[in-house]
Amino acid sequence: MSESTSTNKTDTVEDGIATLSLNTSTSTPELEWPMNKVRETFINYFQNHPKYPHTFYPSSPVVPHDDPTLLFANAGMNQYKPLFLGTCDPSHPLFSLKRATNSQKCIRAGGKHNDLDDVGKDVYHHTFFEMLGNWSFGDYFKKEAIDLAWNCLTQEFGLDPERLYASYFGGDDATPPDLEARDIWLKYLPAKRVLPFDAADNFWEMGATGPCGPCVEIHYDRIGGRDAADRVNADFPDVIEIWNNVFIQFNREVDGSLRELPNQHVDTGMGFERLTSILQNVDSNYDTDVFLPLFAKIQELTGAPAYSGKIGAEDAAQNYRDMGYRVVADHIRTLCFAISDGAHPSNDGRGYVLRRVLRRAVRYGRQNLGAQLGFFAKLVPTVVELMGGFYPDLVTKQTEVTRVILEEEESFSATIDKGIKLFNDLASRALASSTPTVFSGDDAHKLFTSNGFPVDLTQLMAEEKGLVLDVKRFEEKMAEEKLLSQEDYKRKKAGGSGGKNMAMEAEQTSHLLKTLNVKPTDDAAKFEWDVALTDCRLDAIYLGRGETPDGIGFVDTVTPDSETGELVVGLILNKSSYYAESGGQIYDVGTIVVSGHTVTITSVQSYGGVVLHVG
Repeated sequence: MSESTSTNKTDTVEDGIATLSLNTSTSTPELEWPMNKVRETFINYFQNHPKYPHTFYPSSPVVPHDDPTLLFANAGMNQYKPLFLGTCDPSHPLFSLKRATNSQKCIRAGGKHNDLDDVGKDVYHHTFFEMLGNWSFGDYFKKEAIDLAWNCLTQEFGLDPERLYASYFGGDDATPPDLEARDIWLKYLPAKRVLPFDAADNFWEMGATGPCGPCVEIHYDRIGGRDAADRVNADFPDVIEIWNNVFIQFNREVDGSLRELPNQHVDTGMGFERLTSILQNVDSNYDTDVFLPLFAKIQELTGAPAYSGKIGAEDAAQNYRDMGYRVVADHIRTLCFAISDGAHPSNDGRGYVLRRVLRRAVRYGRQNLGAQLGFFAKLVPTVVELMGGFYPDLVTKQTEVTRVILEEEESFSATIDKGIKLFNDLASRALASSTPTVFSGDDAHKLFTSNGFPVDLTQLMAEEKGLVLDVKRFEEKMAEEKLLSQEDYKRKKAGGSGGKNMAMEAEQTSHLLKTLNVKPTDDAAKFEWDVALTDCRLDAIYLGRGETPDGIGFVDTVTPDSETGELVVGLILNKSSYYAESGGQIYDVGTIVVSGHTVTITSVQSYGGVVLHVG
C-alpha cells in the first residue's frame, strides 16, 4: 500500500455503460492525511505491531450470503461470529486466527440498524461506511486492547490526548460495573474524562442469550480547550464517538444471569470516515476527500451550484440542494458495493432496500439538483476510482454495476416525473384541506402502487412540504392489500379468463424458446405511450396451462366462442408497448388488433423476458 498517489483516468460512456481506465486509487497529495493513508496507517499499525502482530483478514462481502439473520454486513464483527460463538469449522481459515485487523464494508439501511431515513438531513449519517477494526480471539484482553487503542490514536495518528474522553459500563441492577476497564483508562486520562454510562451505551449483547460484555468507547472533542464531559453521548456533532472496544467476557444465560466465558475476545470498531474528518480538520465526513470528488462529479453532471454544506432551514431555502448532494453521494457508494458483492435491486428483502436507496437518490438528483436521465450510473467510475485500489471487486464488477444501476434508473425515471407531479398535486390538496398538516395514507399508497414511490420517500417529500404522513392509514391500506393478495394472485393467473390458468411456468417458457424459437419481447416502447408501434408481429398464441392436448397451452389459430363471440387468449408479440407488471407498478391495459380482431388486454405479465398480453 502506498501513502499518497495520483491518478490518470479516462471517463467515457459507451452504449449507456460508463467505463473507467484506472491506474490506481486517488488520494489528494496536498492533504497530510488523505483517506487512503488513514486506512493504511491503521492496518499497518496492527499488522506490524512488534508484540501483537495481527493478521490482515480482508473485509467480508457487504452481502452476507451465509448469514440469514442479516440484510447487510453492518459491523466488522459479523464475519467473526463463528469464533465468538465457538461454532467455527476447524477447516475454515478463520479457525486459526488469534488476532485480526481490517477495514470492513458496512451498510446500515433496513433492518434493526437503519440510517437510511437520516442520510442527507445532517452531515454525519451514512448508509455505507467503513469500519476499521482489530480483534483478539482468546488472546489479549482489556489492558492490551486499551493500550493498543491509546497508542494508535495518540502516537500513530497524533491526536491530542487532551481532546479524548473514555466511557465505560457503569453497572446496573443485573450487571456489575466494569471497574477493571475504568482503572486501566485512569492511567491515561483524568477521572473527569473517564465517564460511566448504562448498558444502552456501554454493554454489548449479541441477543437475548449468548456472548456479551461491557465495552469502552473513545470520544473526541472537535473543539478542544474546554471540559466537554457533559457532551459525551449527548448527540452533539462536536463531541463524537470514534472507537468502540467490546470485551466479550460473559455468556448471557436463559435465566438472565452471566457466566464468564472460558475464552474471552475483543471486538473493536472505529468509524473510518469520522477518523478521516478529524485528521483532515473538517467538521463533517462529507467535507473529506472521501466525498468531495463525488460532489465535484455530481456538480459536473448536473450543473448545480457547488456543495456548500448547509442543513436545515438554510438548505431548505435553496431547495434542499446540499441534502441532494449528500444523498446522491452516499447512495451511489452503497449501491456500488452492494451490487459488486452480489445483491441486485428487486421487490424483496435486501433487493427492495437497494431499490429504495436508488429511487431516493434518483429523485433527489432529478428534483433537487436538476440532473438528467442516466446521471446516477455515470457516478460509478468515480466510486471505483476512489475505492477500487483497496476493494478490487469494484474494478472487476464495474461494468455490471453500471448496467444494473442504469437499468433501474431508466425504469424509475419513466414514472418519477409523473409521480413528482402527482405528489405535488396531492400535497397541495392536503395543504388546502381541513387537516393541512397531514398527507393522506391513501395517497401515499396510490403513489406506491402506481408510481413505485417507496413510502419513506413519500414521507420525506411530505416533511419538506411541512406535512406529516398518516403512516397508520398507509399501513392499513397495505394490510388490506395483503389480505387480498392470495385471491389477487389467483385472478392474475387467470388473467380475467373465468378460471383458466394463464400463468406461464418453466414448461411454457422452454417450449417458446426451444420449440417455437420465440425470442424475448422487445418492450423498449413501454415508456412511450403516445408513440404508435410499428413492425409488430404475433409470435405465439397461448390458451392457458392444460387447455391443449399436450397440456402446454400453445396453438396456431383460435376461434371465438360460437355463442358469445369471445375467447380469452394470451398473445406474445415480437415487440410491445405495454408495461408488464413489475416493481410494484401495475400493468398497462388497452387493446391489440390482430387480423381485424380486437383483443381487449386485461393483464400483462413478463416471464423470462417474454411479455404475455392476456385478454
